[in-house]
Amino acid sequence: MTAPATVTELISRCQLLAGLTLGEVATQLGVNLPPNLLRDKGLVGQMLELALGASSGSKAEPDFPQLGIELKTLPVDARGKPLESTYVCTAPLTDVGLQQWHSSWVCRKLSHVLWVPIWAERSVPLAERVIGTAFLWQPDAEQQALLQQDWEELMELIVLGGIDEIKGAHGKVLQLRPKAANSRALTEAVGRDGEPIQTLPRGFYLKAAFTAAILQRQFGAAV
Repeated sequence: MTAPATVTELISRCQLLAGLTLGEVATQLGVNLPPNLLRDKGLVGQMLELALGASSGSKAEPDFPQLGIELKTLPVDARGKPLESTYVCTAPLTDVGLQQWHSSWVCRKLSHVLWVPIWAERSVPLAERVIGTAFLWQPDAEQQALLQQDWEELMELIVLGGIDEIKGAHGKVLQLRPKAANSRALTEAVGRDGEPIQTLPRGFYLKAAFTAAILQRQFGAAV
């Protein structure tokens, strides 16, 4: 699938996917779906990237670079409530003292997002999970301020050597959590006394309450 040339084309492709099961999309793409996502949590997002023509791959740019739009899948239950927090990107743990919010990868990733809700309760087999109505979102001034405040507080803790003190409860809308394949996948960070230490890689995540509010604003109180 070639990359969409316009936002209108991207939305049209989303409309064609709405209501389809993941099994149906996998068949169209020639992808073999596993029975579950225990070994490949990113598979659903990768399938949608393929189906919609996302072209960034692993590059440090939005999934649709020509449109400046990032793709995020959002697993929800039957009531439309997010089932989990949403991964944004990896967190830098060294040389972060001079970073500013507006030039950060988190800010750029979240500046324009294509949300694709997926009915994905764990009791529903992977192939039977249904793709919902996708929509575009940009943070308003209040949301931007909340994201910036959390990011700056978390980054300050990293700079001051408090990486191992950061818990999932930190942050109102944005949290920092370990992001690694296993406990042996360590990376360098800064310790309390400025010394180099080894720790698990971290990732930024949007809290489920924040994405629930985005859904409610988009679809109304019924969500």
